[in-house]
Amino acid sequence: MSRTVSIQARLLVTVLVFAVLVWRLGAGPFLDGVRTLDGRALAAAAGLAVMTTLCCAWRWKIVAGGLGVELSLAAAVAAYYRSLFINVTVPGGIVGDVHRGISHGRDVSDVGGALRAVAWERFAGQLVQAVLTVVVLLALPSPVRSAMPLVALAVVAGVVGAGLVARRQLRLARKAWLGVGLASALVVGGHAATFLVAARTAGVTASPSRMLPLALLVMLAMVLPSAGGWGPREGVTAWAFGAAGLGVQQGVATAVAYGVMVLVASLPGAAVLLVSSCRGIQRRGRTRPALAEGAAPA
Repeated sequence: MSRTVSIQARLLVTVLVFAVLVWRLGAGPFLDGVRTLDGRALAAAAGLAVMTTLCCAWRWKIVAGGLGVELSLAAAVAAYYRSLFINVTVPGGIVGDVHRGISHGRDVSDVGGALRAVAWERFAGQLVQAVLTVVVLLALPSPVRSAMPLVALAVVAGVVGAGLVARRQLRLARKAWLGVGLASALVVGGHAATFLVAARTAGVTASPSRMLPLALLVMLAMVLPSAGGWGPREGVTAWAFGAAGLGVQQGVATAVAYGVMVLVASLPGAAVLLVSSCRGIQRRGRTRPALAEGAAPA
């Protein structure tokens, strides 16, 4: 019941944000975000997604090894693509991550350990993202720059506390921690680059130094409850672009373009999901005759 309520709440948040934006701005910015997309933008998003997914899978592999639930990089990449596709198409936000954790856990006969690995891997990524966001927002002008000193102190305290807990839970060598940090930084950079491509595609001509803080703010907003990131992303982008003097309409168009680009870039995960589903059906088909034969009277 609680899971159903959570999904309904995420859908409600998305619908409410879209309703308010359409009421205030009309459907034009949403249609512009789709119309302005071209093959080059989608190809760039797909290429950047290959890099970010590989880095995410590498981070997951490192963390899983520290918890004693090893997996190969190739399996991690395939599972991560599948996870991304599920996350952007199924309401719930983390359904894909839970799915890859359970699937890996069944493969290694340790579902609990595998789920902890996924949780720590996602937490590590979000922690690095928060740190990089604070650094950029302290260094470059943004609508929230005046509040950043206090935010920075809170983030530093959180990072120190999380680091102490992580050192106790994860048995990782120093090089492994560096790998987790590097992979996470590359993921943040790849997502930010995708957002900048979406902004250029939507007609935004501001410099990268002006756009980068806005991109990182929007990426933080995407962790809020929603359906596949839709809703909070458009709302925060509209506010951030308006506050930065870039236009609320262009903000919505950029967010929509980014959402479509991310969806298209996740499509390899649909192929992985289809293949894994077919293999599961084949395994069940082979198991049933064997069970029937074993149950037959002598």
